[in-house]
Amino acid sequence: MRNEKVQKLVMTGVFAALSYVVFTFLQIKITLPGGDATSIHLGNAVCVLGALILGGLYGGVGGALGMTIGDIFDPIYVIYAPKTFILKLCIGLITGLIAHKCGKITHISDKKKIFQWTLLAAIGGLAFNMVADPLVGYFYKLVILGKPAADITLAWNIASTSINAVLSTIVSVAVYMALRPALQKAGLFFRLGTAPSEK
Repeated sequence: MRNEKVQKLVMTGVFAALSYVVFTFLQIKITLPGGDATSIHLGNAVCVLGALILGGLYGGVGGALGMTIGDIFDPIYVIYAPKTFILKLCIGLITGLIAHKCGKITHISDKKKIFQWTLLAAIGGLAFNMVADPLVGYFYKLVILGKPAADITLAWNIASTSINAVLSTIVSVAVYMALRPALQKAGLFFRLGTAPSEK
Protein backbone atom coordinates (compact mmCIF):
# COMPACT_ATOMS: atom_id res chain seq x y z
CA MET A 1 0.00 0.00 0.00
CA ARG A 2 2.82 2.38 0.94
CA ASN A 3 4.68 1.46 -2.26
CA GLU A 4 1.57 2.21 -4.34
CA LYS A 5 1.20 5.63 -2.70
CA VAL A 6 4.84 6.45 -3.48
CA GLN A 7 4.34 5.30 -7.09
CA LYS A 8 1.25 7.52 -7.39
CA LEU A 9 3.13 10.52 -5.99
CA VAL A 10 6.01 9.97 -8.41
CA MET A 11 3.60 9.58 -11.33
CA THR A 12 1.77 12.74 -10.22
CA GLY A 13 5.10 14.54 -10.63
CA VAL A 14 5.53 12.97 -14.06
CA PHE A 15 2.06 14.17 -15.11
CA ALA A 16 2.81 17.65 -13.74
CA ALA A 17 5.99 17.80 -15.83
CA LEU A 18 4.20 16.40 -18.89
CA SER A 19 1.31 18.87 -18.64
CA TYR A 20 3.79 21.74 -18.22
CA VAL A 21 5.75 20.72 -21.33
CA VAL A 22 2.63 20.08 -23.44
CA PHE A 23 0.96 23.33 -22.35
CA THR A 24 4.07 25.53 -22.58
CA PHE A 25 5.88 24.25 -25.66
CA LEU A 26 3.16 22.65 -27.80
CA GLN A 27 0.50 25.32 -27.63
CA ILE A 28 -0.74 27.57 -30.42
CA LYS A 29 -1.06 30.97 -28.78
CA ILE A 30 -3.62 33.43 -30.13
CA THR A 31 -2.96 37.05 -29.18
CA LEU A 32 -6.11 39.01 -28.34
CA PRO A 33 -6.83 42.74 -28.14
CA GLY A 34 -5.69 44.45 -24.95
CA GLY A 35 -2.54 42.35 -24.55
CA ASP A 36 -4.43 39.20 -23.55
CA ALA A 37 -4.12 35.76 -25.16
CA THR A 38 -5.78 32.38 -25.44
CA SER A 39 -4.33 29.16 -26.79
CA ILE A 40 -5.02 25.81 -28.40
CA HIS A 41 -3.22 23.13 -26.38
CA LEU A 42 -3.42 19.55 -25.09
CA GLY A 43 -2.59 20.29 -21.46
CA ASN A 44 -6.13 19.30 -20.48
CA ALA A 45 -5.65 15.92 -22.18
CA VAL A 46 -2.75 15.23 -19.81
CA CYS A 47 -4.96 16.20 -16.87
CA VAL A 48 -7.70 13.80 -18.00
CA LEU A 49 -5.19 11.03 -18.70
CA GLY A 50 -3.72 11.47 -15.22
CA ALA A 51 -7.18 11.16 -13.66
CA LEU A 52 -7.91 8.01 -15.65
CA ILE A 53 -4.62 6.39 -14.62
CA LEU A 54 -4.07 7.73 -11.07
CA GLY A 55 -7.55 8.77 -9.96
CA GLY A 56 -9.18 12.19 -9.82
CA LEU A 57 -7.15 13.74 -7.02
CA TYR A 58 -3.65 12.67 -8.08
CA GLY A 59 -4.35 13.17 -11.78
CA GLY A 60 -6.03 16.51 -11.18
CA VAL A 61 -3.19 17.77 -8.99
CA GLY A 62 -0.61 16.67 -11.57
CA GLY A 63 -2.35 18.41 -14.45
CA ALA A 64 -3.19 21.49 -12.38
CA LEU A 65 0.38 21.90 -11.09
CA GLY A 66 1.94 21.59 -14.53
CA MET A 67 -0.35 24.09 -16.23
CA THR A 68 -0.23 26.49 -13.26
CA ILE A 69 3.58 26.50 -13.40
CA GLY A 70 3.24 27.14 -17.15
CA ASP A 71 1.08 30.17 -16.36
CA ILE A 72 3.50 31.45 -13.72
CA PHE A 73 6.39 31.47 -16.21
CA ASP A 74 4.38 33.23 -18.94
CA PRO A 75 4.01 37.02 -18.48
CA ILE A 76 0.64 36.99 -20.29
CA TYR A 77 -0.87 34.13 -18.26
CA VAL A 78 0.71 34.73 -14.85
CA ILE A 79 -2.36 36.53 -13.46
CA TYR A 80 -4.51 33.49 -14.35
CA ALA A 81 -2.45 30.95 -12.36
CA PRO A 82 -4.89 30.62 -9.39
CA LYS A 83 -7.85 30.16 -11.76
CA THR A 84 -5.91 27.58 -13.76
CA PHE A 85 -5.05 25.50 -10.70
CA ILE A 86 -8.65 25.34 -9.46
CA LEU A 87 -10.25 24.61 -12.85
CA LYS A 88 -7.71 21.97 -13.90
CA LEU A 89 -7.98 20.26 -10.51
CA CYS A 90 -11.75 20.14 -11.06
CA ILE A 91 -11.25 18.52 -14.50
CA GLY A 92 -9.31 15.74 -12.78
CA LEU A 93 -11.80 15.33 -9.92
CA ILE A 94 -14.81 15.12 -12.26
CA THR A 95 -13.05 12.77 -14.68
CA GLY A 96 -11.94 10.55 -11.82
CA LEU A 97 -15.39 10.51 -10.24
CA ILE A 98 -17.07 9.36 -13.46
CA ALA A 99 -14.33 6.89 -14.44
CA HIS A 100 -13.66 5.26 -11.07
CA LYS A 101 -16.72 5.80 -8.87
CA CYS A 102 -19.37 5.35 -11.57
CA GLY A 103 -17.64 3.34 -14.31
CA LYS A 104 -15.13 1.45 -12.14
CA ILE A 105 -12.88 1.22 -15.20
CA THR A 106 -9.96 -0.37 -13.35
CA HIS A 107 -12.15 -3.27 -12.17
CA ILE A 108 -13.71 -4.27 -15.49
CA SER A 109 -12.16 -6.06 -18.45
CA ASP A 110 -14.79 -5.56 -21.15
CA LYS A 111 -12.98 -3.26 -23.63
CA LYS A 112 -16.22 -1.78 -24.93
CA LYS A 113 -17.38 -0.79 -21.43
CA ILE A 114 -13.93 0.55 -20.56
CA PHE A 115 -13.96 2.69 -23.71
CA GLN A 116 -17.52 3.94 -23.03
CA TRP A 117 -16.77 4.94 -19.42
CA THR A 118 -13.42 6.43 -20.36
CA LEU A 119 -15.09 8.52 -23.06
CA LEU A 120 -17.89 9.59 -20.69
CA ALA A 121 -15.37 10.53 -18.00
CA ALA A 122 -13.27 12.58 -20.43
CA ILE A 123 -16.37 14.32 -21.80
CA GLY A 124 -17.62 15.04 -18.27
CA GLY A 125 -14.37 16.62 -17.08
CA LEU A 126 -13.79 18.60 -20.26
CA ALA A 127 -17.44 19.69 -20.63
CA PHE A 128 -17.16 21.19 -17.14
CA ASN A 129 -14.04 23.08 -18.26
CA MET A 130 -15.69 24.13 -21.52
CA VAL A 131 -18.39 25.92 -19.52
CA ALA A 132 -16.46 26.95 -16.40
CA ASP A 133 -13.24 28.23 -17.97
CA PRO A 134 -14.78 31.00 -20.10
CA LEU A 135 -17.29 31.97 -17.39
CA VAL A 136 -14.82 32.01 -14.52
CA GLY A 137 -12.32 33.71 -16.83
CA TYR A 138 -14.89 36.37 -17.72
CA PHE A 139 -15.57 37.26 -14.07
CA TYR A 140 -11.87 36.98 -13.24
CA LYS A 141 -11.07 39.52 -15.97
CA LEU A 142 -13.99 41.67 -14.89
CA VAL A 143 -12.45 42.04 -11.44
CA ILE A 144 -8.76 42.21 -12.45
CA LEU A 145 -8.74 43.83 -15.90
CA GLY A 146 -12.04 45.66 -16.11
CA LYS A 147 -15.17 44.96 -18.15
CA PRO A 148 -13.99 45.94 -21.67
CA ALA A 149 -11.19 43.37 -21.66
CA ALA A 150 -13.55 40.67 -20.38
CA ASP A 151 -16.14 41.35 -23.09
CA ILE A 152 -13.58 41.41 -25.90
CA THR A 153 -11.98 38.08 -24.99
CA LEU A 154 -15.06 36.05 -23.97
CA ALA A 155 -15.98 34.80 -27.47
CA TRP A 156 -12.37 33.85 -28.23
CA ASN A 157 -12.08 31.99 -24.93
CA ILE A 158 -15.28 30.04 -25.60
CA ALA A 159 -13.99 29.05 -29.05
CA SER A 160 -10.51 27.99 -27.90
CA THR A 161 -11.84 26.13 -24.85
CA SER A 162 -14.30 24.23 -27.06
CA ILE A 163 -11.56 23.25 -29.53
CA ASN A 164 -9.31 22.20 -26.63
CA ALA A 165 -12.13 20.08 -25.15
CA VAL A 166 -12.74 18.16 -28.38
CA LEU A 167 -9.02 17.59 -29.09
CA SER A 168 -8.28 16.65 -25.47
CA THR A 169 -11.16 14.17 -25.34
CA ILE A 170 -9.95 12.37 -28.47
CA VAL A 171 -6.29 12.33 -27.41
CA SER A 172 -6.81 11.35 -23.75
CA VAL A 173 -9.19 8.47 -24.54
CA ALA A 174 -7.00 7.14 -27.37
CA VAL A 175 -3.82 7.31 -25.27
CA TYR A 176 -5.49 5.72 -22.22
CA MET A 177 -6.86 2.81 -24.24
CA ALA A 178 -3.41 2.27 -25.79
CA LEU A 179 -1.49 2.67 -22.50
CA ARG A 180 -3.74 0.51 -20.31
CA PRO A 181 -2.29 -2.90 -21.37
CA ALA A 182 1.28 -1.55 -21.11
CA LEU A 183 0.63 -0.22 -17.59
CA GLN A 184 -0.80 -3.59 -16.57
CA LYS A 185 2.30 -5.41 -17.87
CA ALA A 186 4.64 -2.92 -16.17
CA GLY A 187 2.91 -3.24 -12.79
CA LEU A 188 1.84 0.42 -12.86
CA PHE A 189 -1.89 -0.23 -13.21
CA PHE A 190 -3.74 0.92 -10.08
CA ARG A 191 -7.09 -0.57 -9.06
CA LEU A 192 -9.02 2.56 -8.10
CA GLY A 193 -12.32 2.78 -6.25
CA THR A 194 -14.28 -0.26 -5.16
CA ALA A 195 -14.97 -3.26 -7.34
CA PRO A 196 -18.51 -3.59 -8.68
CA SER A 197 -20.67 -5.81 -6.47
CA GLU A 198 -21.47 -9.25 -7.82
CA LYS A 199 -25.17 -10.00 -8.39
